[in-house]
Amino acid sequence: MTPPVVEGPADVRARVRAWRAAGECVALVPTMGDLHTGHLALVDAARERADRVVASVFVNPLQFGPGEDYQDYPRRLEDDAARLGEHGADIVFAPTVETLYPRGTDVSVRVHVPAFEDILCGADRPGHFAGVATVVAKLFNIAEPDIAVFGQKDYQQLLLIRRLVADLDFPIDVVGIPTVRERDGVAMSSRNGYMDSEQRRAAPALYAALRGLAARLVHGERDYARMERDACSELEGAGLQPDYVAIRMADDLALPPADAAVDDLRILAAARLGRARLIDNIAPI
Repeated sequence: MTPPVVEGPADVRARVRAWRAAGECVALVPTMGDLHTGHLALVDAARERADRVVASVFVNPLQFGPGEDYQDYPRRLEDDAARLGEHGADIVFAPTVETLYPRGTDVSVRVHVPAFEDILCGADRPGHFAGVATVVAKLFNIAEPDIAVFGQKDYQQLLLIRRLVADLDFPIDVVGIPTVRERDGVAMSSRNGYMDSEQRRAAPALYAALRGLAARLVHGERDYARMERDACSELEGAGLQPDYVAIRMADDLALPPADAAVDDLRILAAARLGRARLIDNIAPI
């Protein structure tokens, strides 16, 4: 059954407050729509942890830079709402841009998380993470969830949101769900549809490069810069254009010391294949 699709923040608040008054736990799953199995796994995880699930569908203009795919990003609200209902969402919050940014995006207040927004993906996409932090803070204030569920594929985003919650004292438990992959290891993403058949055949090289670095870390290598360069060369040889490959501390994305324990590390990468920008990350063990 398709859940109610609501546009107004007041409607969401009224429903959530009624649930909480009845002693029910509420989870939020923010999405930009064009849902795939990875998104639906987040809804399933929310359903397991809460009595009620609010899913948002909003293509947020603040997190798109010049020349990015904001106008072309797929919008399939009717299909998305039906799939969300099949996985247990109780309501779908689908605001318009005017609803969330009534004074216009150019003058809207921005939320910044300095420790995470200018490194890795943030270095290649200036302003992206301020847009993410801003819209997530607004969704938290509107939906007032007890739990918020995000995917680990966007690992930098997950850490940024956890810092946002900690520093702004949101009473929310942020849950990270493991990356859902295609059979060949490619992390599921709405933007995978931008690849043609030849590019799609090359895409598994990203996950393979990460796994190769993981094996080297497990075997004791710690020349991080050399390992990152090797992985970039491997990706280029497979036809990808790497934005970065990085070995970082898992808890804060800081540069790791030479004697870092392998289970304290995270391997992250971003690379381009035609119109698609692929991101992925893994723990070494």
